[in-house]
Amino acid sequence: MQEQPVELDYILPDYCPDIFRLVRCEALPVITEWAVSGDKLTYELRCDIHILYCGEDGSTVQSVDQQRSFTRTAELGKSVESPEVRISAKTGHVNFRAVNKRRIDLRGAVSVKISVAGQHQQEVISDAEGLNIQLKKVPVKYAAQRLNAVKNVHIEEEIELTAAQPDISGIISCRCSASGCETKLISGKLLAKGEAEVELLYAGGSGDTMTVEPMSFSLGYSQIIDVDGLDDSFDCTVAPEVVSCDISVIGGRDGDNRVLRCEAELRISCRAVRTATVLIAEDAFSTVYPCNAEISEIKAEQIPVIYDESFRNSARLAGGEDVPQNIYAMWSEPKNINAHIVDNGHSIDISGMLLYSMAAKDRTVSMIMPDREEAFEETIVIPDNIGSSEVTAEVRVRETSYDISAEGVLTAKADLAVKLSVYSSDSIKAVTDISVDDSSRKERDGDYAIKLYFGTENESVWDIAKRYSTSVSAVMEENELTGERLESGGMLLIPIVS
Repeated sequence: MQEQPVELDYILPDYCPDIFRLVRCEALPVITEWAVSGDKLTYELRCDIHILYCGEDGSTVQSVDQQRSFTRTAELGKSVESPEVRISAKTGHVNFRAVNKRRIDLRGAVSVKISVAGQHQQEVISDAEGLNIQLKKVPVKYAAQRLNAVKNVHIEEEIELTAAQPDISGIISCRCSASGCETKLISGKLLAKGEAEVELLYAGGSGDTMTVEPMSFSLGYSQIIDVDGLDDSFDCTVAPEVVSCDISVIGGRDGDNRVLRCEAELRISCRAVRTATVLIAEDAFSTVYPCNAEISEIKAEQIPVIYDESFRNSARLAGGEDVPQNIYAMWSEPKNINAHIVDNGHSIDISGMLLYSMAAKDRTVSMIMPDREEAFEETIVIPDNIGSSEVTAEVRVRETSYDISAEGVLTAKADLAVKLSVYSSDSIKAVTDISVDDSSRKERDGDYAIKLYFGTENESVWDIAKRYSTSVSAVMEENELTGERLESGGMLLIPIVS
């Protein structure tokens, strides 16, 4: 985690009216590019600052748009082979004030979350023969190959207003989001197809007839992504992210402003993993000779199991005289999401904050855009037992709506989509080396072919065979066992292998 201070000391240009009242400030951070060199990660952070204020007439909304760019370096501690970088930025806090009628001061901070994963190879024993070696083998599923690709997509589109919509006098706010996209593999190339959703507020008309108009539209894209080596044996996930979205107004020949030009840039990240299963030895011994098995803890990347769920959150935002006279638009944003597995292993608790925002007109006929944070917690039941796993959650707002009751209470509702990624335990024990001293034989406490042993329920047949230097197959055959653990306690015949 890294934190970047963001500061702005802005003096209005001469063509802008004086500040009468500040309405809202947004600082939207985005990572534009990054690179790993040795044990360092260098990235570019851009913060788009959008400030709204009212002029002296109290109703006309003016905007100030500025950008701040930063270059930062993160120490990784060691060099990473084939690095896979996951990096995201979010606004920590923003405070702004009007120093005077022509000057705005802003102080804030952006937090950047960085995760870098690399590949590491290690040899393990999968088979051995001779010298009466016995191996305990287990199947291990792992990521045999991993591919990554990133492509930036530029979308440009012109949108014309309908006959019922007034002319555009100014853009108040613009929000752009990109949900998941469809993928298809064609001749070794990945086709990604999806949409970016744009929600817009603009000031319509002029003078006493000025209104605030909501507007929404979709920007479609279809892109071919080159991923060298990709075929049907890979599991592929594609995640789109909005890098920028700029809205401008195109004036017509008659002086009307009825056409919008939208220019958006999306970053499409592709991650493909091919899994394989191999039998490896997790323990070894010789029935005849002294033997030493070197066992190491191995981390093998596991493919997460994905669960797509949804739930609804409701929040009381205002009542009585605090309810705005007109509400033009309402939206919400999830923040500080946490997820953990409940004790029973079949449920996941998701908690966090929902930031509800609105654009409205209060009872003094002034433009307001207040925020309200509401905590939420939801328990999601899943069909599988994941008690020993780890879980992460991504929460996305599908739709935000509101209602004003007959009693004058303003209530907001957010429909949320949740993507749960459950990671099974990725740590296994594996034999990495076996050394056998064939110059001497194991000493036995007597000359016998069979030994009696009283086993306990659920005891491992392997542990019994290793204790008496015999083979698992001999113990199972002699006692007509069908499983690798004893179903019940009782007397066993232990044949001695020479």
